[in-house]
Amino acid sequence: MTGDTDLSPARLRHARIAIAAVFCAHGAVTGSFATRIPWIQDHAQLGAGTLGLALAFPALGAALAMPLAGRINHRFGARTALRGLLALWTLSLILPSLAPNLPVLCLALLVYGATAGMSDVAMNALGVETENRLGRSIMSSLHGMWSVGALLGSAAGTVAAHAGTDARLHHLVAALVLTAAGLVAVQGVLDLRSAEGAEAPPHFALPPKSALLIGAMGFCAVFAEGASLDWSAVYLRDVLHTDAGLAAASTTAFALTMAVARLVGDRVVDRFGAVRTVRAGGVLATLGGLLVVAVRTPAGALTGFALIGLGIAVVVPLAFAAAGRSGPAPAQAIAGVATITYTSGLIAPSAIGAVADATSLVVSFGLVTVLAFALVVGASVLRPKPSAGRSGSGLCAKAGPMADLDERADIRP
Repeated sequence: MTGDTDLSPARLRHARIAIAAVFCAHGAVTGSFATRIPWIQDHAQLGAGTLGLALAFPALGAALAMPLAGRINHRFGARTALRGLLALWTLSLILPSLAPNLPVLCLALLVYGATAGMSDVAMNALGVETENRLGRSIMSSLHGMWSVGALLGSAAGTVAAHAGTDARLHHLVAALVLTAAGLVAVQGVLDLRSAEGAEAPPHFALPPKSALLIGAMGFCAVFAEGASLDWSAVYLRDVLHTDAGLAAASTTAFALTMAVARLVGDRVVDRFGAVRTVRAGGVLATLGGLLVVAVRTPAGALTGFALIGLGIAVVVPLAFAAAGRSGPAPAQAIAGVATITYTSGLIAPSAIGAVADATSLVVSFGLVTVLAFALVVGASVLRPKPSAGRSGSGLCAKAGPMADLDERADIRP
């Protein structure tokens, strides 16, 4: 990559703050949408099954559009591409609450998912490039800022739901505010461009075999995240019969613990290593899932969703780091793992709805609990391999600081 020749410490610190603000704005859209899903469900007159069908369309939109993000970056440069894609994402928040029925909602969520996927790829790619130039890990804290944004968005949504505010008005105001904030933040990110004559990236990158199990760990964590964000409020309302304000608070509890865990995640991983951190997180997430499905009280569910968020928080950043060290082509491995993990998050809401329609929401979150336990069983696939991928290029060109710390923490008798 070329461009932005000023790589002084002050410039890089400013770029890190700017990309963190972008992550925050992106997360706020998700939080704003998730808390008003019960309102959207009632407005469009949908049952659990038809809501689950509608929530499959973000996955379809993302699957169709995510491969375009790399080419957009290549053609316009990282900053310009991110500016346009982020604005499309924040403005797409307006669409779902306007839908009066299932077909229109599906179309709105198709656009919502497409813009989500492209902007997500663009900001994560720029986050990794910023990390490379800093020479130290920042991805966990960037994902933490995404969770802070989701928390802020869900907190505002909780207030709006409790006040009985029409979601159309709520989402219009939120979209305009987040679009303005995002455009300001993007001005400070690194302005990177593909080198002269560089070949355009492929439309789709399959993960190498060495990264498949790593992707599976990311799949489990992101499935639990997507299910909890989009269905926790519905679970409290329909299964536990709480009011709209308390139901929306479950999303806030989940987002809060995700944010805290990710913001301190780098320190925890440095101290205990990737494997032990993920294994302990899997235990917490499994306990949280058991509380949700077994206790059947609002307090138990709120605590359970909080523990799920705490347990899965750092898995995705660690999966990206492990993918970069898993073989001779780190960039391809990271692209493949990202495809697996983010597709999981977009598929999860519709899968939960399908299971709920066939059985119940309690059974759906039983599935989430099983996937959380899979993190306990499979955490060892994130163990660093010091001989793999250290000379690679691309997104992991400077993954050394995190890798060295992981080796000291995890390669033990």
